[in-house]
Amino acid sequence: MKHLMVRFAVLSLLIGVLSAPIMAQNKTVGSAKPDTTKVDTATNDDALAAQIDAASADSTALLGDEVAGEGFHQALKTKFIEGNAGFMSLVALALVIGLSFCIERIIYLSLSEIDAKKFMVDLDEKLMQGDITGAKSLCRDTRGPVASICYQGLERINERIDNIERSVVSYGSVQSSNLEKGCSWITLFIAMAPSLGFLGTVIGMVMAFDQIQTAGDISPTIVASGMKVALLTTIFGIIVALILQVFYNYILSKIEHITSQMEESAITLLDSVMKYKLKNEC
Repeated sequence: MKHLMVRFAVLSLLIGVLSAPIMAQNKTVGSAKPDTTKVDTATNDDALAAQIDAASADSTALLGDEVAGEGFHQALKTKFIEGNAGFMSLVALALVIGLSFCIERIIYLSLSEIDAKKFMVDLDEKLMQGDITGAKSLCRDTRGPVASICYQGLERINERIDNIERSVVSYGSVQSSNLEKGCSWITLFIAMAPSLGFLGTVIGMVMAFDQIQTAGDISPTIVASGMKVALLTTIFGIIVALILQVFYNYILSKIEHITSQMEESAITLLDSVMKYKLKNEC
């Protein structure tokens, strides 16, 4: 439920970000009215003309900056509309939902990372001092799967070492599954985005042939319009898949790093428990 809420929040944020430029554009158009100032009736015509010329120059410069700043956005929106908004909307939806899963995983994995070596040094010191309660408190107060598997091992510290090892390994598998939760959805949208683009390509080709059949002539203009729609959907689908693939590979690298931390910390924990047991037996 917690992960679902995080994904919903990220999805809402992404939709708001994508719709913000359009709202800002409408607001700019609606507010781009010339500033009217009360002019004293005693002002001569030359001063009034100079003020009008200065205001016109400022407005022209402002509009030029806005056009330059929104050039890429306008071009992207134009290509989006030209590529058949029905199929392009599906590709954009795949991008938004896929990014929501990616951002949720990145946040979760970033919060799961700790300085494992320093944590294990502190834990070993408490075990050597015989402070089992303090060691458990240290594990509870530290976030991440490394602290969780160490806590499970400390819960069975009075049992045989093979039982402790079995418990740590089993709980480590559970934590590894939690790290990979949601990654299957990311791979789904990576595969879905170009598939939707190819679907738009096929339908665009069918539309082109229908137009040729209706016109009764192979006109370059008719063929070019249908091919343009077909190729734009493929291009956007491949771009979405590439973006999601980059995020997915970054997520996999973080999962591998945390998994290696868990394995190394489990070995260190077992060594510390063995030293603790040998110390108490002497």
